[in-house]
Amino acid sequence: MPIEKIEQPQIIEIDDTLRLRRYDGKFDFAFEWYQDTETVYLVDGVKEPYTFGKLRGMYEYLNEHGELYFIEAGENGDYKPIGDVTFWQNDMPIVIGDKNYRGKHIGRKVILALIERGKKLGYKKLYVDEIYDYNIASRKCFESAGFRAFEMTEKGNRFVLEIDKL
Repeated sequence: MPIEKIEQPQIIEIDDTLRLRRYDGKFDFAFEWYQDTETVYLVDGVKEPYTFGKLRGMYEYLNEHGELYFIEAGENGDYKPIGDVTFWQNDMPIVIGDKNYRGKHIGRKVILALIERGKKLGYKKLYVDEIYDYNIASRKCFESAGFRAFEMTEKGNRFVLEIDKL
């Protein structure tokens, strides 16, 4: 029996200072994140900054395949984008683009919120297509949320979370 499609929310509130905002086609502010070769290396395994066209293509692809959100940090009701995440059952690519917000457990909070979204959608399992071996922070982040490596890839591992066993 197919699961009834649940509309992608405009906003997912995570806590008083963190939320996910549905992609609205505007992404100029994110270009700076993908100019940083360290960030691009963690995401793509290469140190070549994105062109604006590549960034547009990436967001179009992600938006077509899953629920694309910007991660926003707020203070006094004023929010600013600090990263992006796409959610679908087969992958959950996440980037904290603003380096000032890395290492603050934001990624884990985002992942936990999206696990709850997966439960609402009736998913039994969630997957991460690949985390490179050298992206230790990402690996630890997903593992702390309950994901486990289940298959080796050329550069790392695929991960799975069995929601129905939580």
